Amino acid sequence: QVQLVESGGGLVQAGGSLRLSCAASGRTFSTYAMGWFRQAPGKEREFVGSINYSGGRTYYADSVKGRFTISRDNAKNTVYLQMNSLKPEDTAVYYCAAAMWTMTSRVADYDYWGQGTQVTVSS
Repeated sequence: QVQLVESGGGLVQAGGSLRLSCAASGRTFSTYAMGWFRQAPGKEREFVGSINYSGGRTYYADSVKGRFTISRDNAKNTVYLQMNSLKPEDTAVYYCAAAMWTMTSRVADYDYWGQGTQVTVSS
């Protein structure tokens, strides 16, 4: 059982940065791969990036590669999404999710989801 709560969203100017946090409850947090997804109005939920259970491996969507960085601190039961060089097209609700053991970019593979946090990038 894992509960996830995102925070850190807000309004930022294009070119700026935000750091999202996802706080997890549950004693098995360190066994889960974590993913970040986003959903813009009228769009399907899309994969942003993922990180394995130890934090040693990451994988990113092409749209954010080189700008976003995922990290985790298992001692704090928290995963982060550092977003740099933000663009208006990054505007979306951002969700964190947990998948048991294996890194994945598929929505259907994730077992737990947070409520989401809004990120708005103005031009």
